Formats: sequence, C-alpha cells, structure tokens
Amino acid sequence: MNRLLGGNALFALSAAALWGGSDFSGGMGVKSAGGGVRAALRVVLLSHATSFIVLVVLARLHGDAAPHGALLAWGLAAGVFGGLALTAFYIALSRGAMGASAAVSGLLAAAIPATLTLWRQGSPGEYPLLGFAVAALAIWMIAASPDAGRSGASESAAERQSARQTMAMAMFAGAGFGFYFIALKMANATGVLWPMATARIGSLSICTLLFLGLQLRPAQPTEARVRLNRGAVGWALATALLDTSGNLLFVAATRMGRLDVAAVLASLYPASTILLAALALGEWPTRRQALGMAAAVVAVALIAM
Repeated sequence: MNRLLGGNALFALSAAALWGGSDFSGGMGVKSAGGGVRAALRVVLLSHATSFIVLVVLARLHGDAAPHGALLAWGLAAGVFGGLALTAFYIALSRGAMGASAAVSGLLAAAIPATLTLWRQGSPGEYPLLGFAVAALAIWMIAASPDAGRSGASESAAERQSARQTMAMAMFAGAGFGFYFIALKMANATGVLWPMATARIGSLSICTLLFLGLQLRPAQPTEARVRLNRGAVGWALATALLDTSGNLLFVAATRMGRLDVAAVLASLYPASTILLAALALGEWPTRRQALGMAAAVVAVALIAM
C-alpha cells in the first residue's frame, strides 16, 4: 500500500472526492438557474471566471513562468474539452438522476486515458490492471438508476426520449473528460497552477462563444427561463472552489505517476456525488449502487498494490 500513501493515488482519490462535490454543486446550480443549456453555460462561465482569477493571482504570487508554445496549446485544448464536457455534464445532472449521469461519464473518463497510457507505457502490473477492471465494474454498477426496476411500459414516450437525451449528454461529457485528462497531463510540465489557468482560458473561450450563439437565437417556448439568482450564484462559487481544488490535485497526481492510475482513481468521483445526492435530495443508492461502492474500495486497494 506504499503507493497509495506516498504516490499519486492519494492525490487522485482526493481529487475524486472534491470533483464529486463539485458535480453536485454544479448540477444544483444549473437546476436553480432554470435548467437547460443557457443555465449550464452561465454556471460554468461564472465558476470558471472565478477560478481563473484566483489561479492567475496564485501563479503570480508563486512566481511561476507562464507557459508558451506546445504547453500553452495543450492547456487551451484541455480547457476546450473540459468546458464542453462540463456544460453537457451539468445539463445531464440537472435533468436526471445524478448518480446515473455521473457514473456513465466517469466510466468513459477513466477508459480513454487509461487505454492511451497502456498503449504508450505498457502494463502497470497485474494488480493495477485487475484494479482497473474492478473500477470499471464499480462505476457501471453505480450507474444503476433508482428507477432501473421500473418497466419500460410504464414510462411515457416523452420520458424515454428525455432519458435517452440525458444519457447521450452524460456519454459526451465522459468522452470530453477523458480527452481533458490527457491534454492536462501534456500541459503540466509548467507546474500545477498555470496548466489550470490556461485550461480556464480555453473553457471560458468556448463557453462564451456557445453562450453568445444561444443569445442570438430566440428562446424556444418550451425552454426554461434562466434565473441566475442568489442560490445559483452560491452553487456556482462552491463549484469553483471544489472543482479547482480537485483539478489541482489531479494535476499533482499526474506529475507524480502514471496517467492511467490517476485517471481511473479520479473517475470514482460518482461515489461522492451519489452520497451528497442521497443526503441532500433523498436519492438513496440502490443495492446495486451500494455494491458498486464496495467494489470501488476493492479497486483502490488493488491499484495501490
């Protein structure tokens, strides 16, 4: 267990805990703002703008050199992937059961960087590989919706369509997070603070373009009215704090060890999202989800061997 105590695994697990809280806050912020793409973009823009200001101030105080060239490009690319993925993810969280959306995105977010790292660096060992498989199983088990046992016949066509759209959003978000992990790893040679600051430039740029494009399009009659009220602002600021802290820990984890180990462990964030949803919203995990959380503990132990 030495790698868990002294290596990148501990940082990755801490990032997962903070990201789970950030996802819960982001989903609640979007829901408080009215739901939908416009609300999600406003929450992302507010939280990332706050995060960017704090990161730049800290980087300046720390005396870190600003990145340029390929490192800057990777940081901006990470922000574009992350901004698009986060917007889609918050929409999914605000529309459906938080646990299912978080778990499906987590599975893809872990699989893409893990596959790339295994291809480029080879196997990390028998136990970590087994841990990756158990982690994938754990995330999939956690993905079980509280309504999974309900027959399809009892659902209306509109409900089924909405569920499919929500799952598509979660899958798109997971793929985006996977590429975000890779790009952020490539950008982290400049330290911990500047990669995140440049990533925020990328996310703010792409989300601003999307927001301006939506503003030029008249709102649809069925589209919810955006209300960036005090509650939504509070959730957005909480998201900024938790997400930025989690990202900094993830960057530190990738600097200390393999990307696949960091990505797989950090992608266990659905567990903390589900726990918060259970405590705050009464979305209690099913037996299958509880078994998935137990499997996640086994996966952590195997990866850390």
